Amino acid sequence: MLEGKIIVEGRDRKPLDIENLWFSEHDLPPNHRIIHTYDDEVTGRRPDRLTIYVDRENIFMSAYCIVDVPSGSYEARTVGNALAGGTWPRVLIRYSRAIDAFRALGQVLTAARAAELALDGSGDRPLRTPDFVISEKAQFETLALMIDCSRNGVLGTKNVYAMLRNMALMGFNMLQLYTEDTYKVAGEPFFGYLRGGYTQDELRAIDDYAFTLGIEVVACIQTLGHLGQILQWPRYAGLRDTNEVILSRLPETYVFLEKLIAAVSAPLRSKRIHIGMDEAYGVGEGRFRSMFGAQEGTAIFVEHLARVHEICTKRGLRPMIWSDMLFCLAAKNNALYAYYDQSNNPADALSKVEGIPPGIDLVFWDYYHTAPEIYARKIQQHRDLGCDSPWMAGGAWTWSRLWCYLPFSFESNRASLTAAKSPMGRVGSFMLTIWGDEGNECDFFSALPVMLYAANHAYTDRTEIDAVFMENTFAAICGGSLGDWMNASRIDEIPPDGDVMEARSQLPSNMSKWLLWEDPMLSFMSPQYAALDLEEHYTQIADRLLECALSSTNSGRTVGPGPNAVRYPLNRLLRMPGLVARVLSLKCHLRDKLVVPYRAGDRAALLQVVETRLRPLIEAQRELWLYHRSRWHRIYKPFGWETLELRYGGLTARLQTMYDRLVAYSLQQPASTLRRSRAIG
Repeated sequence: MLEGKIIVEGRDRKPLDIENLWFSEHDLPPNHRIIHTYDDEVTGRRPDRLTIYVDRENIFMSAYCIVDVPSGSYEARTVGNALAGGTWPRVLIRYSRAIDAFRALGQVLTAARAAELALDGSGDRPLRTPDFVISEKAQFETLALMIDCSRNGVLGTKNVYAMLRNMALMGFNMLQLYTEDTYKVAGEPFFGYLRGGYTQDELRAIDDYAFTLGIEVVACIQTLGHLGQILQWPRYAGLRDTNEVILSRLPETYVFLEKLIAAVSAPLRSKRIHIGMDEAYGVGEGRFRSMFGAQEGTAIFVEHLARVHEICTKRGLRPMIWSDMLFCLAAKNNALYAYYDQSNNPADALSKVEGIPPGIDLVFWDYYHTAPEIYARKIQQHRDLGCDSPWMAGGAWTWSRLWCYLPFSFESNRASLTAAKSPMGRVGSFMLTIWGDEGNECDFFSALPVMLYAANHAYTDRTEIDAVFMENTFAAICGGSLGDWMNASRIDEIPPDGDVMEARSQLPSNMSKWLLWEDPMLSFMSPQYAALDLEEHYTQIADRLLECALSSTNSGRTVGPGPNAVRYPLNRLLRMPGLVARVLSLKCHLRDKLVVPYRAGDRAALLQVVETRLRPLIEAQRELWLYHRSRWHRIYKPFGWETLELRYGGLTARLQTMYDRLVAYSLQQPASTLRRSRAIG
């Protein structure tokens, strides 16, 4: 194993508190343990020095500060031997921001892992003196991660901490937890009601934990649209414009919104706040119209924005908003096309009203395009609105699917990050979003590779990220094999001969979701994939992923023999997509296989298909349900699982009924036998 010493120098004269810092989501890999202590022997009890010991690896880091490192930069280099005998190389890290020190630590861990792999053929001699110089400069002042905690799943605090540790080693310096109603507000009992809302103490603890890692936690809420979870209750009927949009101009609305802003910002150190306002479709078209008359949408939006901005200013907060409604209202079109239409510039519409209040940051979100110039032109349109430094937001494709789709996430974020760094775009802040629309079935940790890709992009001026570098950093920081995680994305890919299907969109499919939840008897999707061999496709994926997840005593796949085998502990999470693939390998083409003997009147052959295909499917589906349930309760708060369990329950019931009826038919038994059937599994 590599042995060495890491010294971290920085500007802020504060110790880096990295207790329990590690790159695994829950458990440390075997023989690894992190202890932190002050290095009194070296520092003379100076409070700006901290030492981190990594057990068995013998790597430790001490942090103190200097003042000549440019902001956003760091340098890590080997500088010779530190201890008597000269057996431990010393690594010196100089940084200016705390987050850059943690980014540097992640890169040193990557270099250490690479050194471990550079062993001679016998595998018994560690490489003790790797020489390297690593220097990077952040391309953005702010690199943010936004996590959706409103679409069914609220990330548990321990898993927020796990995300924060990964963020720190990657270089993210801001976290936003998207909460529509999933935070507690004094005197408003329906906020977080049966939804797992964060308490004030939880938010304060998250903020404290993030602060020790150099990460700013910013409240991310809604103050116009996306408020259906609250407006559904009769208590708030008087505040409705539509089912999803709050009533603008009503004085009571702004008393209510000030209460929300005060509650969500109070536990946090940050003086920034995200007030949402995206997709507020129908603003001014509901009760507003009946109370105040028909008025132009942009004017209503800007008036409301000014009122909420006034509340934020009074509380010393600088707000940011999603920018889409400015474009959609100007085009009088709620479709995303209006937002991304290159010819649609709302500057003219805003010139007819008072305009956007000063001191509001616009966040341009686009998760769909793959050409940098499209992003660059739209960024310029934001500047035309008077926002000198708009934010750019990309997306990790986690929504409406069972596993993050990595290939398109990389492709779309490559385009947006390239544009954001280009001379034409040149924005100061980039945000990666992780959304959970439509049930939040996806494991948010499946987005770790996209987080790492965005972070690696954010610390270089290049437009391409080396594939080997990505593989090494993902293994060292997160503990997974990138190739295996990419393979998991194939559950949503059409097999190689898939050109027989008409490509209606360049956007990634969420085929696995549709195949999993479609009715097994009706199987309305089967004609669309009749020409494809999905059975072989999903069988190969399942075999590979389950082997990766379950091998090496469930500690992740290993490569190589003996104690020096390369371990990927986070590969255990691949069990979820592996089980999905196993279910789909049995479910796809099932109806077609049953139809043939049924139409031929061959009851014996039909029964054979039922026992060799349908029964294993029921058992595999049960295993998937039980694992997904266990995984959900490990990641999220318990609220929200009921939505997914109803889907599993419906699928279980339909499969059981299908089995019972086909068995009764095959054996020529009366329908009354269905009352005496017993559930499989």
